[in-house]
Amino acid sequence: MNDVDLDRLFRVRGRHEDPHLGRLVRETSSEAAAIAYVEHLAFAEGQNQVGVVVRDMQTGHEHSYLIHLDTGDLPAVG
Repeated sequence: MNDVDLDRLFRVRGRHEDPHLGRLVRETSSEAAAIAYVEHLAFAEGQNQVGVVVRDMQTGHEHSYLIHLDTGDLPAVG
């Protein structure tokens, strides 16, 4: 892994939010960016998962995750 891979810029948003409402996050991977974004959100009591979309600002590739708040698992979804 080179230095560029250690500090990548991502735009992260809730899965059902407008793409322009995302937050820019610097992280090492799309998974790390998803977790960093979710760590700063407030959730309703009983909510146990949240869907997020992560866009790599350099490549334009998007990944979608459904993060399980009780376990921290984040499987990729279509």
